[in-house]
Amino acid sequence: MGRSRVISAIIVFAFFLASVTALVLIPGRRQPDGGSTTIILGRGEGVLAIGRDLARAHVVGSGLVFALVAEATGSAPRLKAGEYDFPSGASLFHVLRMIREGLVVRHFITIPEGLSSKAAAEILRQSDVLTGPAPVAPEGALLPETYEVSRGESRAAVTQRMERDRNALLEKLWATRESGLPYRRPEDAVILASVVEKETALAAERPLVAGVFVNRLENGMRLESDPTVIYALTGGAPLGHGLTRSELASPSPYNTYRVAGLPPTPINNPGRAALAAVLAPTRTDDLYFVANGAGGHAFSPTFAQHARNVAHWRRVERAAASGANR
Repeated sequence: MGRSRVISAIIVFAFFLASVTALVLIPGRRQPDGGSTTIILGRGEGVLAIGRDLARAHVVGSGLVFALVAEATGSAPRLKAGEYDFPSGASLFHVLRMIREGLVVRHFITIPEGLSSKAAAEILRQSDVLTGPAPVAPEGALLPETYEVSRGESRAAVTQRMERDRNALLEKLWATRESGLPYRRPEDAVILASVVEKETALAAERPLVAGVFVNRLENGMRLESDPTVIYALTGGAPLGHGLTRSELASPSPYNTYRVAGLPPTPINNPGRAALAAVLAPTRTDDLYFVANGAGGHAFSPTFAQHARNVAHWRRVERAAASGANR
């Protein structure tokens, strides 16, 4: 009788072990369309709650077994919250490994350099991952970057993160700035960086353009920057045509053809390179620059040389237009 009970117990245990092994290692339920299953595991959820969530979504066959295996393997305290995309038919062991290692779904938001704060807020607003209203930050307050975000994160929180990153970078660059620059405060550097950002798309040219503008400020000359006039007309949106004489003469504190010094605020959100350029500009005698027809600019220290560069560029433009019309 005792021997019979031992044999029965062994059989029951073997059956239980085989069942658990099957639940752990054998592929789980496959989705009808073969697609994956997305689940968000909240912060603070215990292993039993996680198991129930997985079982309800048919990611695992048994939430209780999931919890038992997580406890037995020491994984329970290492399970990480977040959004998960479990493949169809994944075994319990595979699911457990994903959660233990935090293999969450990753989402990214990119704010391009030189974008206005209004346009940046619109990018956040269009994201179907983020929640809540998208506040419009002060112009120049954001650091353009690619940011990783979590599903359900608020747009306001992402905006605050971009502001904190900009402040931290500006503080670092300001502390190591070149001496003698014509800025009264860090915000002045941001204002000029936003102008430099719009004047050239070439990283190698940013310190040169910054140097020209610094020279003009130090010599009491107006910046005479087209992007500042465009900002006054459109608020940062593309103008859609070349500036007319009447637009260049329009009265505005942002019209640097008419007003000396810096504009009252940044005209966009400058990136790292532009901020670094205005705080460590290339020192030359140049006071002028004009597009060279090859994607860059021709720089000159005198107006006479600048006029020759402009005349050359006009000939290049006319030749290009003539060739296009043939």
